[in-house]
Amino acid sequence: MYEEYSRQALPSKRYRELLGSAICVFNSNNQFIIENILRIDDSNYNWYELIDKTSGDLSQPVKETITKNSDTKIAVLFSSVIGKRNRIIHSFQITENNEQVLRTKTKNNEQFTITESSLLEFIKDNENLSLMLHQLRGH
Repeated sequence: MYEEYSRQALPSKRYRELLGSAICVFNSNNQFIIENILRIDDSNYNWYELIDKTSGDLSQPVKETITKNSDTKIAVLFSSVIGKRNRIIHSFQITENNEQVLRTKTKNNEQFTITESSLLEFIKDNENLSLMLHQLRGH
């Protein structure tokens, strides 16, 4: 598929919509993680330092604040969505069944297609993380 703004082949509108939504919900949760870290301990952390960290580098502040004040569920789910997000971001575009889609690989070099259903699952995982973060925050 082509658009007026690009001569390059693109996935379907629906696929791109899910891809964009997946990135947005992850980014929202990444910021929500930072908000919760600061709510718990703004004397040892500040927004400027935390916002510059990669998501994976937030694991230690998460352990020292969120996990310490709740349990490991948020940290485990956040780590999982980081891994899935990384696979989306570090993917490569292919043609499969005459459609443009993204493929990625595991660290063991196992390749797989990022399907619409896997994007929907990722979005749902982020919804669950958001609910957990809201509960932690108390709203």
